[in-house]
Amino acid sequence: MNGYEGTAFITALANALACRMTDDQLNRVGVALTQFADTLLTIAAYRSASDRGSGSG
Repeated sequence: MNGYEGTAFITALANALACRMTDDQLNRVGVALTQFADTLLTIAAYRSASDRGSGSG
């Protein structure tokens, strides 16, 4: 799957879910997924910094 297919899939999935959810549900899921993504990116950044600091990269 390339980047274009990935973003199309995510958009289609979001649309399919959103049409079945209330505004409150959308807000809660959106906030939770944003925190999830931010946490994953934070972990990745710390791993990357740790790898650079250990001299293995």
